[in-house]
Amino acid sequence: MNLIIFLLIGALAGWLAGVVMKGRGFGVLVNIVVGVLGAFFGGWLLPKLGLSFGGDMGLFITAFIGAILLLAIIGLIKKA
Repeated sequence: MNLIIFLLIGALAGWLAGVVMKGRGFGVLVNIVVGVLGAFFGGWLLPKLGLSFGGDMGLFITAFIGAILLLAIIGLIKKA
């Protein structure tokens, strides 16, 4: 059940990150995948920066930040 919640939160974060990063999104499905990957990325990166958020809302914030960072990195690589 926790995995399903994690995937749903990551999917929502990816979709929202795609909306926020207009012009850098890659469509709804890819943005959802980026959100799930962003949850992993954010969960790895943010504690290294001294940031941590608890609970489901914290997971959403972490996934959202991670998804935005991944979309920005992918956008930079895509331009090069």
